[in-house]
Amino acid sequence: MCSRYYIDDDTLDEVSGLLTGRKSSGLKWTAGDVHPGETAPIIMKKNAGIWLDEMKWGFPQCSGKGLFINARAGTALQKKAFSESVLQRRCVIPARHFYEWDASKNKVTFLRESGSTLYMAGFYNLIEDEIRFMILTTQANLSVSPVHDRMPLILEEEDVGDWIFDDEQTQNFLQKIPMPLQRTLEYE
Repeated sequence: MCSRYYIDDDTLDEVSGLLTGRKSSGLKWTAGDVHPGETAPIIMKKNAGIWLDEMKWGFPQCSGKGLFINARAGTALQKKAFSESVLQRRCVIPARHFYEWDASKNKVTFLRESGSTLYMAGFYNLIEDEIRFMILTTQANLSVSPVHDRMPLILEEEDVGDWIFDDEQTQNFLQKIPMPLQRTLEYE
């Protein structure tokens, strides 16, 4: 499960090489931790190109209390609330790293060993006149499993365009096992 991630200016600089449309200028976003319900930069398809835009994180729950922030990659296509978005409105959430909390409530940071941008698979929808996104999660790999049983579905940089545009590859991506990540504790 991913309930917080971090993005910085270097992340957006790295992402800009993938874009064919709107660049990072004009975004209202500021560097730092991104929490559910906040607006964050998102890579998406727009006008047959790859654009960077902003969306709010999380779909409101039917009860009106709380947000759905993640969807399981293995079952998202079976859920009526998510399937059409996964099939038609895929996006990528760039991050420097994400966090999970271990059994002792310690914040654990996960990032690429190279420190380069993580590309988390997601999807979006128009809800209550606002475009919102969710992050797809998958079974934790060996890096994350000692801390949590779920993790974001991480894409490689070269897969970003295919995830966004190639409808025929969606099912393959949903079964992808993310690469190993570096794990650090805040107070090691």
